Formats: sequence, C-alpha cells, structure tokens
Amino acid sequence: MTDLTRKTAVELAELMTSGQASSVEITQAHLDRIAAVDGAVQAFLHVDTEGALAQAAEVDRKRGAGEQLGPLAGVPLALKDVLTQEGVPTTAGSKILEGWKPPYDSTVVKRLRSAGIVILGKTNMDEFAMGSSTENSAYFTTHNPWDLGRIPGGSGGGSSAAVAAYEAPLAIGTDTGGSIRQPGAFTGTVGVKPTYGGTSRYGLIALASSLDTPGPCARTTLDTALLHEAIAGYDPMDSTSIKQDVPPVVDAARRADVNGLRIGVVKELGGEGYQPGVEARFHESVELLTKLGAEVVEVSCPHFQYALPAYYLILPSEASSNLAKFDAMRYGLRVGDDGVNSAEKVMSLTREAGFGDEVKRRIMLGTHALSSGYYDAYYGQAQKVRTLIQRDFANAYEQVDVLVSPATPTTAFPIGDRADDPIAMYKNDLCTIPVNLAGNAAASFPCGLADEDDLPVGFHVMAPVMRDDLLYQVGSALEAALAEQWGGVLMAQAPELEVTR
Repeated sequence: MTDLTRKTAVELAELMTSGQASSVEITQAHLDRIAAVDGAVQAFLHVDTEGALAQAAEVDRKRGAGEQLGPLAGVPLALKDVLTQEGVPTTAGSKILEGWKPPYDSTVVKRLRSAGIVILGKTNMDEFAMGSSTENSAYFTTHNPWDLGRIPGGSGGGSSAAVAAYEAPLAIGTDTGGSIRQPGAFTGTVGVKPTYGGTSRYGLIALASSLDTPGPCARTTLDTALLHEAIAGYDPMDSTSIKQDVPPVVDAARRADVNGLRIGVVKELGGEGYQPGVEARFHESVELLTKLGAEVVEVSCPHFQYALPAYYLILPSEASSNLAKFDAMRYGLRVGDDGVNSAEKVMSLTREAGFGDEVKRRIMLGTHALSSGYYDAYYGQAQKVRTLIQRDFANAYEQVDVLVSPATPTTAFPIGDRADDPIAMYKNDLCTIPVNLAGNAAASFPCGLADEDDLPVGFHVMAPVMRDDLLYQVGSALEAALAEQWGGVLMAQAPELEVTR
C-alpha cells in the first residue's frame, strides 16, 4: 500500500470501508508524518497524540460492530487553534491564553466528533486571527511547505500548511477577511468560506463577530465539500445561524459541470499591483471554464475599492469590544497579582505581557473608531460602505451566477518581507475582504503555478448567500480540467519536504 498520508480523505474512507486499513493505522501514519516534518513546517501548536488515537480506536470499534458511520469517519483532521475543544489547549495563538483548556466543545468540534472525524491537534495561527501570514503568532511562524522561506498565509496558515505538508488530509480554518482562502491560495490547497451563518460560531474565540466564519480546507474539492457538509447547518447556540438546509455541496462537487453557468469576472480585482504570473493563471482558468460551456462576462463592482479601509475600521472596532474580556480576572494569563497591585494595574500588566503588537494596534484603532465624537466619522461611515458593497454584489448576481477573481494579488512572499509594513500586509486581502463584508460564500481553488517563482496561485469564486454549492460546482469542474493537463492535482507538483526528526 502506498503512503497513507498521500491519500485523499475519500480514498482513506474507502480503505477503511473495505477493511484494507484501520483508522488507528491512518491516524498513526499522519502522527508519524507530523513528527517527521513539522519541525520544519511548524504547523501545529499542539499535537493530541493520545486523544487522536483514542478517537480513531473508537471509530474502528464502531465500524467493527456494524454501526452506521459518516463518509469521513476515521479520517484525520487538523483544527485551527481558535475553536474550543474540551480538555485540549486552546490559545488562539496568544500568550494571554497559554495553557488554557476549555471546559466545552465548540459546535464545529461537536459535529466533527459526531461525524467520526479524528482531530489530530491544534494548528498555529496569527494571534486572535489578526494577520495575513501567521507571523503574528505569539509562539512561532509557520512555514510554507512549497518554500520553507515563505509564509503560508494567514491567519490560518497552520491549517493550510498542515494539509499541504501531508500532515492531515483535512483541516478547519476560520475566515474573517480571507483567512481560509488566502492560505489556500498560497499553499495550493482548497479553502472555502461558507455563507456567514452557514457554519456555527459557538465556541469560536471571536475576532469580529459580524465577519468570523468557520470553514473547511483540503487538497481536493470533493474532500472539502464532504467536510463542509459535516460541519454546516443551523445551530440554536449561535444567534446568527441561518435556519435553512445545508446547500447540496457534495452533489455539486461530484457533478463538476459548468455548462450554461454565468460567470462574472470582477473588473476591479486585477490590473496594477497584481503579479503577472497570478493574472496569467487566472485568465487561463477563465478561458478553460469558457471552453467547458460557461458564459463569461466582465462585471463592475465599483465600491469594492473601498472594502479594505472599511474592513480595517469595522474589524478593529469589533475586536476591541470582543477582546475586552481578557482582563486577567476570569481565565488565562495573570501578571502582577502580588497582593499590592490594584485590579486595574493587574489588568494592564497582563494585557501588556499577553497581547502582541498587532493585537494592540487593532485594539487601539478600534477603540478610537468607536470613541465619542469619532463613531459616526469612522465606524458609521464604514458600515455605510459595507452596505454599498452588499449592493454591488446584489446587482452583480442579477447578471451572473458567480463572480471570479484571483484569490490574492501575489503568490506567497518571503517570511519577514512585510512584517514591518502593516499596510502592505493588509493589501494581501484585497480580493477576499468584500465577501466577508457582504456575508456571501467564497472559495479559493488551485489553478497553477506562477511563472516567476513556481508558487501556487488561487482561483477565487464568489457565490450568493446560501448558494455555497455553486462554489463546488465551479471548483470541481476547474479541478478536473486542470488535472487532465497536470496529470493529477496541483499538490503532486509540490517539492518533497526534508525529514527533520
């Protein structure tokens, strides 16, 4: 049998169903892979070896007893360290939560357990999901498996890097402004942001409550769709959860047909500032979809140009409110509690020691934007721009079924290249942010390697609210057509990692 870590989730499930491999064997193979290469990749903050093997053994027991199991039962997964998992360290990439073990499971984790999916451990991320490179983690920087000197994207770079490094066939991320899709583009993997409210935020450590969305990551479109189906659906524990059936994402991924589908290329998401190799792969993919029968037109969304400044007022404002609960009084880090310092002083010392520079920057920006005399000028205006962007989407979807663009303006950049330039870092999210402001569904699918650096390029697909199935319809058709050209999925072209243990 070939290396189990190179199999897709669907292939691993088939091996277990046919009795050719057990979940324990598959889980152990991935734990061995983590031990072998994660010293270089640094995708994981915590590997739950004992817990993962116990979960796998339970799946094997149920399968042996003839119990009905889900399509991904026994398949391993990497979990972004922003979702609570009972008894497992959960830090959100911050020192202020170092060592904290939640007393409860998030809804996403509950649904993963219900599906029989084995959670290998918690992946690295930018602190409280504030960043686009995973360089803002309080612990260490994750490296891109395609080039260890480059970033894997962020904030969920740990999850995408784990999938790209064959440490896990599946992963969960969260997307606030592109934190699933941008890492997917940079690592040659599939990353999907479901419709806001389509997946539950209960147990997700909040960054910006009107934007945060948990979602799936994998190496193929079908694997991603199966994981999407497993975690999605209405949750009464989340007041923003949508009370509708989960869109038929798996059927759409299996259909792989875009004949007659109307696709709109967003005029504003391209041109100056976009890497030539990124644009070349994007336009080649559009031409390929046209040959497959899609009807392609150019669509203008004039207010998308204001999405970045609006986002960086709305997000810090919500973050400054959400992070106020980290006060050293209830849980997490506590500094300076010597019996002499006041509660206010302890709170101040703890936040100084526990929050990183980017978190402090966004808290200050958000607090200022919400302050008396500035609220209407900043936060209020940003919310008006958000409405205009939502109208742009509504108008566009009257003309087309989906919108497309590059997922990112460039390929993955070198570690440290933009660490001291927040504005340059923020521009990574130019293509992804409008979707979060509108609450729509979107995904990044691998579409080739840029000529300049042989690094992955992402093809960005945007769909209306609760039409997540359209993402998979386009993604699977593109994946199948490109696989004919490449002789397999893009990940097959990735360089082999050196074993570090």
